[in-house]
Amino acid sequence: MRLVTWNINSVRLRFEQLAHMVEALSPDVVCLQETKVPCPKFPLIEARALGFDHIATSGMKSYNGVAILSRLPLSDIRAPHWCGREDCRHLIAQAGGVEVHCLYVPAGGDIPDPAVNEKFAHKLAFLDELAAWYASEAFDASRPAILAGDLNVAPLDTDVWSHKQLLKVVSHTPVEVDKLTRLAQAGGWVDAVRHFVPPSERLYTWWSYRALDWRKADRGRRLDHVWVTPALKGALTGAQVFQASRDWPQPSDHVPVVVDLAL
Repeated sequence: MRLVTWNINSVRLRFEQLAHMVEALSPDVVCLQETKVPCPKFPLIEARALGFDHIATSGMKSYNGVAILSRLPLSDIRAPHWCGREDCRHLIAQAGGVEVHCLYVPAGGDIPDPAVNEKFAHKLAFLDELAAWYASEAFDASRPAILAGDLNVAPLDTDVWSHKQLLKVVSHTPVEVDKLTRLAQAGGWVDAVRHFVPPSERLYTWWSYRALDWRKADRGRRLDHVWVTPALKGALTGAQVFQASRDWPQPSDHVPVVVDLAL
């Protein structure tokens, strides 16, 4: 199975880029975040024309939204909601004997203080609630499962262009890193990309639109992740960050992350 996760930043605006990515990478399963489209208006016909006969979506107008596109049949489709909000951030489905979790964690705004920034408070509560759920009997960590998506946290020093300068910037603050670590521990998750890329190496999946030359500036962050349960660790055969898409016309500020498994 080749799985790709991508914050596409509007599936209708960037459907051509999605088609290019599918042609370049030939994924079996694609997890999309920030689809920004209600379910009835998701481009199903176009997606099926790319070879994905099985599609699950959870979407809303203009904001958020997640989708799973699969060449394999999907079953047991669920769309959990967290923190009392139906904001379309989590989708679960069975594909090829694997439970796939497509997740979009809130970005958290600009000020890393939950007392004055409600968006940051929501992000922290979201991570806490997820961790509690994955640690509970509601989730069976012994089964084959993949969690893929834009988790909006760059946990390692080498997941950001400057650890020192970003310690007080949302996405790399110690409190966010701690809560993401607790989430990973709750499900016994294994970082599938860092399984192949040592933590000593810099690795980014997001580059701001503000840089005129994103490659030259290279001020990236690794916000997009693929995790697997221990049952799938031995099945991992490869991983890559597909940077080429960042050079495409009207690109997403995120790039696809690819993980290969021998199932």
